[in-house]
Amino acid sequence: MLDDFRSIADAVAGEIASGQLRPGDRLPPQRDFAYRRGIAASTAARVYAELTRRGLVSGEVGRGTFVRAAAPVPASVLAEPWQAPINLESSFPILPDQPAILAQGLQALLRPDALGLALRAVPAAGTQAARAVAASFLAQPGWSPESARVLFAGNGRQAIAAALSALAPVGGRVGVEALTYPVIKGIAARLGIALVPIAMDAEGLRPDALEAAHHVAPLRGVYLQPLLHNPLGVSMPPGRRADLAALLQRLDLVAVEDRVFSYLADEVPLAALAPDHAIVIDSLSKRLAPGLTLGFAVSPRALVERMVAAIRSGPWSPGGLALEAASRWMADGTVAALVAEKRQDARTRQAIARRALDGLEIQGDPRAYHLWLELPEGWRAEAFAAAAARKGIALTPGPAYAAGPGHAPAAVRLALASPPPDVLREALETLARLARSEPDQIAVD
Repeated sequence: MLDDFRSIADAVAGEIASGQLRPGDRLPPQRDFAYRRGIAASTAARVYAELTRRGLVSGEVGRGTFVRAAAPVPASVLAEPWQAPINLESSFPILPDQPAILAQGLQALLRPDALGLALRAVPAAGTQAARAVAASFLAQPGWSPESARVLFAGNGRQAIAAALSALAPVGGRVGVEALTYPVIKGIAARLGIALVPIAMDAEGLRPDALEAAHHVAPLRGVYLQPLLHNPLGVSMPPGRRADLAALLQRLDLVAVEDRVFSYLADEVPLAALAPDHAIVIDSLSKRLAPGLTLGFAVSPRALVERMVAAIRSGPWSPGGLALEAASRWMADGTVAALVAEKRQDARTRQAIARRALDGLEIQGDPRAYHLWLELPEGWRAEAFAAAAARKGIALTPGPAYAAGPGHAPAAVRLALASPPPDVLREALETLARLARSEPDQIAVD
């Protein structure tokens, strides 16, 4: 009988692939589906569960089950290279004068003696000089990390992987925000870690929901983005950060605090309130460029050795050349100058976006390089992303950020950093017209 439900699921999958069922179409209620197919209601439930497992449909509480794209749309969150001419999917800002500015700082590094040292292998702890530079660079008002607690990885993703590996064994449970950075799901799967979605509200992750999940079965840590959350763009207010810090200490739980977008806003990290219960993750890829990556992990004292072992065994150690170049740029003020320009650039692009999308429901901090667009009634996220791709615009559908299976927010994330401002404005105006249209009106371009 198990094969029966799979064969029915195969038939529905074929209808999706052939276009009989299109992205955004609503499947009938399970009882109606069972009646039409002449099967038991329990079999229909298994069919729907199998289709959800395959990523072909997603359910929305109180609304029904909807068809997703039969295959990944061109705007897949992990697709590379980006297949649409206008990239609103990735968030790597590169300023026009940036290459020339960075080139100036490399002149001294190109001397044979300096280059020879930079090409040597380096450990997770880098060098004493690099740690001192990084600690000063990462400091925020109210938080000055000790240089001895600063570690390095090849990039921010590797630093996250090392932190999760240090906290949780295979089979361990780690909490994450209900909407979260999509890459965390792949990292957890490769490490054999189970992610537990934690409910959010307008201020971010809810401490009461975190405590409840921990009491159901102990968590080994929690990954979260308190500042300029990706994809929502929200930032935890001071009161919420204080409540969460107190809870981490009371539960003796460690947070992996992702601050990759912290360069756009000066706010005290969670780690300042709970230094023994937070691993701060940051990187240079967005401050500088994706072609030069260096990840930072500021660890509680008690976890430094475990973090070093995790980075080494990953293997996620930094590259010597990247570490030396980055140290020079951080020390001479090059990175700080670029960050100042990018902060202004982000605000300018947010203003463009808010004018172009006026009247639509958007969420996000005006300091961020991304925002969250809630789609009007009738639109499914994958269908909207597919329609945008047909117009040459790559974006990320909301379900890519859902930590739990079957959760399909009717929303998309728009990354504002890549296109020139005039191209960005035209693309967003196109998306606004698309959002205000009926899905059936754009089925055929």
